Amino acid sequence: MRIAVIADTHDRYPRGLPARLRGADAIWHLGDVCAPEALAEFAALGPPLHVVLGNNDEHPWPAHLDLELHGWRCHLVHIPPRRAPPGARVVLHGHTHVPRDERDAAGVRWLNPGCISRANRGAPASFGWLEIPGPAELRWRLELL
Repeated sequence: MRIAVIADTHDRYPRGLPARLRGADAIWHLGDVCAPEALAEFAALGPPLHVVLGNNDEHPWPAHLDLELHGWRCHLVHIPPRRAPPGARVVLHGHTHVPRDERDAAGVRWLNPGCISRANRGAPASFGWLEIPGPAELRWRLELL
């Protein structure tokens, strides 16, 4: 399973981004879409598009989603929680606009693809690829724009 993970579009994204996401099995957006119509090109690509509510969104998306792939419970949320929810093996969040790939003391992986709409806070515009080929393996790769 190969998942394109984006966050913080804030009504815009680089023109070539949808083409770079072709071949994804799913697209996960971690909030701050701002304008739902900004997702039209991503939805037209075909794979399932999962979106969580950001602090700048007014659309009725869920505040968080828990998705399980090959035994990996992934918690999708915009603002990172203080602790991982029970059972989560991966927490994916946006909000900070800064990429993240850390493991906490409990072994939970914390991932942030950064901000897709603009470079700021010292980090370039970016998105991530999450690959979960099976129950024993998870790979994360950040792509800069």
